[in-house]
Amino acid sequence: MKPLVSVCIPAYNSARYIEDTVTSVLNQSYSHVEVVIVDDGSVDNTCEIVSSIQDERVRLIRNETNLGMTANWNKCVRETKGKYVKLLCADDVLYRDSLRKEMAAMLKHPDVALVVSDTALIDEDGKKRGRFKRYPRHGKVDGKKVAKRSLMLKSYFGAPCNTLFSREAYEKAGGFDVDFPYILDFDLWIRIACMGSVYVIHEELNGFRVRNDSNTGRLIRGGRPVYNDEHRRLVEKHNAIGIVHLNRLERFIGVCSRKIRNELIAVYLRVNARHLG
Repeated sequence: MKPLVSVCIPAYNSARYIEDTVTSVLNQSYSHVEVVIVDDGSVDNTCEIVSSIQDERVRLIRNETNLGMTANWNKCVRETKGKYVKLLCADDVLYRDSLRKEMAAMLKHPDVALVVSDTALIDEDGKKRGRFKRYPRHGKVDGKKVAKRSLMLKSYFGAPCNTLFSREAYEKAGGFDVDFPYILDFDLWIRIACMGSVYVIHEELNGFRVRNDSNTGRLIRGGRPVYNDEHRRLVEKHNAIGIVHLNRLERFIGVCSRKIRNELIAVYLRVNARHLG
């Protein structure tokens, strides 16, 4: 039997998109999946929408109190039963062959710690607005090399929707770090990538929804200094650990490149998500 893949969907006031997100998982060509949705105290009808989905693979868990994003993401993964995990934000989608192609790479190469694929940038109607490509090479790449270049230039790992990892790797890495409330996924991908190889698939297997009102959108629009500082701390953290070593010049490049990218992302949001402001 194919290994079970757990798709984790942490949700909070996600009524507008949650049905499309869940449906995109249930329609995967790789069907041996469970969908674990942990609702973090939504005050809209997110839970009612999820409860109306008649599929035994869907499991809804409601938090009694709001845990916040990092704690809820960790809880979502801890609730899984599968050997492999994909974390999917409640407004993003997976395209039909996402899990099949990512799992094929994971199973074929035992030394692969993380599989990543390209991402389509979509608006609230699902219309494509752009593309985010991963590491330039296709196939297996040394994980430490990808991690170092990501810290210096840009995250070649991308959003949760385009990554696949094992539950074992997540536990070994220690889960999401509460000290990084905004780039918590980037931090975890670095730690997992350094355990082995990263497999890069240059196909758009998922859709990341571009929104001004998302956590990232709000931060990029009004809190870029906070985002920049968190990236600086991330560079310092992994340099101190010593698994990914950056000299002083490389650390400087990493911090400056993040500031520049954040300014460019802010411009992109103003152009492509202005109707959501």
